[in-house]
Amino acid sequence: MTDLFTAVAIALFIEGVAYALFPQGMKKAMLHMLAQPVSVLRLTGLTVALTGVLLVWLIRG
Repeated sequence: MTDLFTAVAIALFIEGVAYALFPQGMKKAMLHMLAQPVSVLRLTGLTVALTGVLLVWLIRG
């Protein structure tokens, strides 16, 4: 369970740094995401999630 909380904390850190260092770029990215169809966002989210699971499996394997 500690690993899960550590992973969430790292994800929050990375996202926070992105907003702090590149606020204008993050706003542009949000506008780009809003323009995408739901199916594209769903497929992208699923792909990223599966990639994350695969990476954890490979690292921990």
